Amino acid sequence: MEKILSMMAGSVWKIHVQAGDRVEEGQQVIILESMKMEIPIEAETSGIVRQVMVSEGDFVNEGAILIELE
Repeated sequence: MEKILSMMAGSVWKIHVQAGDRVEEGQQVIILESMKMEIPIEAETSGIVRQVMVSEGDFVNEGAILIELE
């Protein structure tokens, strides 16, 4: 199982995927907002979204698990 992690602390601004969606390597899956900047988070590997661990508006720390892929 692969995990997509937060690269930095910030708020979850937009989630582009949900459980069951197929994602490709490099696909944008979440956008974080930090210090008024939008930071896109991309899948590092292809797979199926097993679980989205956050909701829009949540604050996450660096290294937090955002999405689990199968």
